[in-house]
Amino acid sequence: MKRKIGLVLSIREKSSRFPGKVLKKIKNKTTTEHLLLRMKETNNFDHIIIGTSDDPRDLVFKEIAKKCDVDFFFGDQDDKLLRYKQICDEFNLYGVVIVDGDDVLCFPEVMDDNATLLKNNNYDVIFWKNLPLGAASSALTNNALSKVLEIKSESDTEVWGGYFTKSNMFDVYYASSKNDLFNHPEIRMTMDYQEDYNFLCEVFDRIYVENIPFSSQNLMHLLINKEPSLNDITILAQIKYEENIAKAVSVKFKN
Repeated sequence: MKRKIGLVLSIREKSSRFPGKVLKKIKNKTTTEHLLLRMKETNNFDHIIIGTSDDPRDLVFKEIAKKCDVDFFFGDQDDKLLRYKQICDEFNLYGVVIVDGDDVLCFPEVMDDNATLLKNNNYDVIFWKNLPLGAASSALTNNALSKVLEIKSESDTEVWGGYFTKSNMFDVYYASSKNDLFNHPEIRMTMDYQEDYNFLCEVFDRIYVENIPFSSQNLMHLLINKEPSLNDITILAQIKYEENIAKAVSVKFKN
């Protein structure tokens, strides 16, 4: 039986560190629209879905979904893992590949690789190593989501990776790219702070052509070979990010 896989943009309009970031404009498009354009460069998915919450603030994503011709789903406000499970059930999916709404430059190649790995193996969860921060997506099966919902004790699962990596109950696979140009974990290309947005604007100024997503290869060539100084823009953002991560509470399991 064919394993149906969904590509899910996990997004909400509630940021406190950088309010309104997912609706910020670059080159006359919101950052969310730019990310969806990158997601639509993929080939291995049965559905591309904006997965957001039923908070009234998130209704804006329904219009973006229609504009970009993708599916949408409104689920639980705080429990991301429950929302992903709801999406799997709604669209009858074997698994989902998750793209975070902050990751405007996420690599379509990695999204497709995640789908291939889900289709051809029996991994529960897939994470990536050595890629730039914001380049990777992750993958989960419907069965793994069912299991994790039974063992977790929290209803807020904003940071959820530890449920799979610390429970010893899941087959977790760590993938890596064979493209050396992609293996630069020191580069930051996510969007948590104003500095990150400034960085994105500079990147788009240099290599974006209207309505044509630039390739991950061209992006990395810019940041590694042509203008590595662009990476200095996000130094302060990375410091703030690491300080915030250090304050994160460990995941909790039911007794």
